[in-house]
Amino acid sequence: MGKGYRSVGLLEETWQLAREAGAAILDVYRRPDLGTRAKADDSPITDADLASQKIIDRGLQRLTPDWPRLSEETVHAEFEERRLWQRFWLIDPLDGTREFVHRRDEFTVNIALIENGIPSMGIVYAPVLDLGFVGAQGYGAWRLSDGQEQPIRVAETPSSFPKILVSFSHPSQELSRYLEHLPPHQLIRMGSSLKFCRLAEGAADLYPRLGPTMEWDTGAADAVLRAAGGQVVDFGGEPLCYNKESLRNPNFVALGPTSFPWQNPWQAMSREPAGAGKS
Repeated sequence: MGKGYRSVGLLEETWQLAREAGAAILDVYRRPDLGTRAKADDSPITDADLASQKIIDRGLQRLTPDWPRLSEETVHAEFEERRLWQRFWLIDPLDGTREFVHRRDEFTVNIALIENGIPSMGIVYAPVLDLGFVGAQGYGAWRLSDGQEQPIRVAETPSSFPKILVSFSHPSQELSRYLEHLPPHQLIRMGSSLKFCRLAEGAADLYPRLGPTMEWDTGAADAVLRAAGGQVVDFGGEPLCYNKESLRNPNFVALGPTSFPWQNPWQAMSREPAGAGKS
């Protein structure tokens, strides 16, 4: 793990920027009125999303004025422009807005550096918990809490009773059917990108996502998990790629122990007896 996260260029500065954005989010979180409204796709946005975005934009402009930024809450460059980007920042200023609105504390600030389609550095910060996870390709990953840094690594082998992470806010019938094909396991429900980070610190085994996500939802935590020895793959077994023409991710699984028998769900479901899974 070298000399710790401070030895990685830009990682400490970006971590402090995420903490500053987190403080602005908490200011809104403590108010009775979160300033919630609906975006064009009916997903929620709050005053906290916008306050965090403003701080991150200002900070990254100061740190790396020539590097493009792509964020959930900003106008997106056309692909013809983006396809020329070899390096850019990928930002979700408030991941888990639904958790935020429902006063669940597991929302995060996500900042990733993408290089040639690969998440090379990631910062995930949960403001209420004052808990962070950072990682960089070739350096390692760390858990940051109470002023302490702890190197983290995925579990080497799956648990005897595997821990499977699922979302609070995005259940689906397909996911339920998929879980039936896994070994006996326990489910842990969590919000936001902290699910990836639990894998990265060896506290869980698998996070399957059968449902819509965007690149900014996964980039930072994907970087942390990769740096900790895990992986995030689509159901063909290929690592997630970033800065695609469509910014929507395919269905994927995030893995701690890479030996976990996660299975392609479509193949597993195709082996079901006729009529299985129907109500």
